[in-house]
Amino acid sequence: MDVPLPHLDRPFDYLVPAGLADVAVPGVRVKVRFAGQLVDGWLLERVDASAHGGRLAYLEKVVSPEPVLAAEVAGLARAVADRYAGNLADVLRLAVPPRHARVEKEPRTVPEPAGTDSAGIEPAGTGPAGIEQAGTGPGGGAAVAPRRTVPDPRGWRDYPAGPAYLTALADGRAPRAVWSALAGEDWAARYADTVAATLAGGRGALVVVADARDLDRLDAALTALLGPGQHVTLSAALGPARRYRAFLAVRRGDVPVVIGTRAAMFAPVARLGLVAIWDDGDDLHAEPRAPYPHAREVLLTRARLGEAAALVGGWTRTAEGQLLVETGWAREVVADRATLRARTPAIAPTGDDPQLARDPGAATARLPSLAWTTARDTLRADAPVLVQVPRRGYLPSVSCADCRTPARCPHCAGPLALPAADAPPACRWCGRVAAAYACPQCGGRRLRAAVTGARRTAEELGRAFPGVPVRTSGRDEVLTDVPAGAGLVVATPGAEPVAEGGYGAVLLLDSWALLTRADLRAGEETLRRWLSAAALARPAPAGGKVVVVADGALAPVQALLRWDPGWFAARELAERRELGFPPAVKMASVTGGADAVADLLAQARLPDGAEVLGPVPADQDRERMLVRVPRSRAAALAEALHTAAGARSARRAADPVRLQVDPLSLF
Repeated sequence: MDVPLPHLDRPFDYLVPAGLADVAVPGVRVKVRFAGQLVDGWLLERVDASAHGGRLAYLEKVVSPEPVLAAEVAGLARAVADRYAGNLADVLRLAVPPRHARVEKEPRTVPEPAGTDSAGIEPAGTGPAGIEQAGTGPGGGAAVAPRRTVPDPRGWRDYPAGPAYLTALADGRAPRAVWSALAGEDWAARYADTVAATLAGGRGALVVVADARDLDRLDAALTALLGPGQHVTLSAALGPARRYRAFLAVRRGDVPVVIGTRAAMFAPVARLGLVAIWDDGDDLHAEPRAPYPHAREVLLTRARLGEAAALVGGWTRTAEGQLLVETGWAREVVADRATLRARTPAIAPTGDDPQLARDPGAATARLPSLAWTTARDTLRADAPVLVQVPRRGYLPSVSCADCRTPARCPHCAGPLALPAADAPPACRWCGRVAAAYACPQCGGRRLRAAVTGARRTAEELGRAFPGVPVRTSGRDEVLTDVPAGAGLVVATPGAEPVAEGGYGAVLLLDSWALLTRADLRAGEETLRRWLSAAALARPAPAGGKVVVVADGALAPVQALLRWDPGWFAARELAERRELGFPPAVKMASVTGGADAVADLLAQARLPDGAEVLGPVPADQDRERMLVRVPRSRAAALAEALHTAAGARSARRAADPVRLQVDPLSLF
C-alpha cells in the first residue's frame, strides 16, 4: 500500500472479486480499503490461499489494467528499501512514474525497421529496428533478441581490457568493469559501443548519467550508432506525459535500451544485460527523497540480482569504485602509460618550488604569471582558453576592507554578496539589500572580495586581455559548444562547454575553495572537477596545456599531473579504511529533534560492534547522530533502524526522524 509508515511496510492480503479477476494481474495499480479509507497500492502477487487467519476484505478497484510494476523491479525495490532502512512504498514512488491515463489509451506505435546500422545489427521480424521477434514482453511487445554481431571495438583499443569487455557483452556474459576514461575521450560513443554489444548478445541495456547535458550527448551517440527507435530517454525533466509514454514503451517491451538521469535507475528493461553509470561521483546521482538511494548502488544491486553486466565509468574514480576493484567484484579498464602520455595535455602547477622561484607572487596571486602567459600564448595561437572557477555569480562573498571581518546580513546573519559591480550588497539567504552596511567590528563601510565568482573573473580577464571575447557558462546560462578560436570561456564546474578541436589551454583557478571544504570527499570532488575540465584540452603533442593554481605536492594535484585517478582513489580508500569512514565501513545518519533521535536510538537493537557518534548540531534546532558498523553488519544496521522507526510510527510519535544510510555528507 502507498502508505509511508514504517510499521505498515509489508504486503497485505485482499480477496479479488470475480468481476476483477481478469484485470487484477500482478503489477497493476489498485485501490483498497484500509482503516476506513481508500488508499492506493500495487498488486504484487496472486495466490490461491492466504496465511492470514482473519477475515479478508476485497479489492475495491483496479485503477488501470496496465501492469506497470514488473516483478523484477518489485524485488529490486524491496532490496533497495532494505538497504537504505526505508519503506517499499517510498521506493516504488521513485520506480514507477505517476499514471497518465491519456497516454495509456494511445495506440501503440512500434518503430519501422531501419537498414543495417553501423553496429552491424540487421533488421529482422516486425519489432523495433534491428530486433528479431523472440517471444513477447510483459505487455505483449517484442522481447530483445537482435542478431549476434560484435560491434567494432576500435574505440576501446586504447584500453587493453576494453575489446575483451565488449566481446564478453556480445557473448551474453556479465562482465563488470570500472573504467577510467582518457582525456579527450568520446565517452558517449564508448558507452554506445557497450550498448550495441549488449544488444548483439540478445539483451537490453540501461545507462544512467548525471544531468541533461550528458543525456543529450549520449542520446546523440546512440542514435548515430543504433539508429532511431532502439532506445528511449527517461528523465524527470521530460514532463508527465512524455515520461510516462517512454516508461510504457520500456515496460511493454517495445524498446531494448533506456538512458536517463537517476529517474531511470528503476526502468523495467526486458532481459536486462547491462547497467552502466557515467561519472558516479557527481552528487546529482543521489536521490534527495526518502530513502535517499544512490543511482550507482541501485544499478549495482540490479546487476547482482539480475546477473547483468556493470560498467562504472568517469574521468576520475571514486572510493566506492576503487572498493569494487580491490574486492574483485569488478575489473579496472585503464589505458597503458604510453597511450596516456600521448592523449593527455601538458599539466603544470603554480605552487611548486621551481615556479615559486621564478614567480614569488604565485603563492598568493589569483592568476600567477604561468597561467597568464599560458593564456596569452594560447590566444595568440587562435585557440580557445577555458577558465574553471569554483563559484558562480559576481562576488559571492565579501568582507570588511579594513578588518577583513566577513560581511553578514544584519537581519538573518547570512553572508552578504555583490550581485554586480554597480549593485549594493545583498544577503544570499533572505535576499535583503544592505545598502548602508557598516562593519560591526570596526564600523568600516568599504567591502572587499572574499570569494570571486565567474562573472567577476570574466570581467577581470576582459581587462587583462583587451579585444578578446570572453564568454561565461554556468547554472543560469550553459554553453553547449565553443567554435575554434572563440577566445576565453569562464565556466563553473559541470558547465564547461566542449570546444571544437579541444581547448588550447585550461586554467584551474581558486583551488583553495575546493580543497578546503569541510567535507570527507573534498579531495575526491576536487580531482573530479579538475579532470572533467582538463579532459576538454587538446593532447600535449597538439599543444594542449593545463595550469592548476595549487601546490604541486598535494595529493589531488599529483593525481592530476600524472592523470592517475586510480592511484588517488586507492590512497583515499586506504585512508578512510584506517579512519573508519565510508565506504570502508557503513554509516547511518539519524537527524531530528534531540528527544526524537534519542528515542529512536533507544528503540533500535543495534548490531554488535556499532559505534554511536555525536550528537552534533544539524539545522533548525535539530541534531544529528551517526552510527558506524563494519560492512558485514550493514544489513543488520538498516533493519534495526527501520524496525525502530516502525515502533515509533506505530505509537504515533510526533517528532519525525530522518534516516540516511551512506549519506553523501557526514559533516
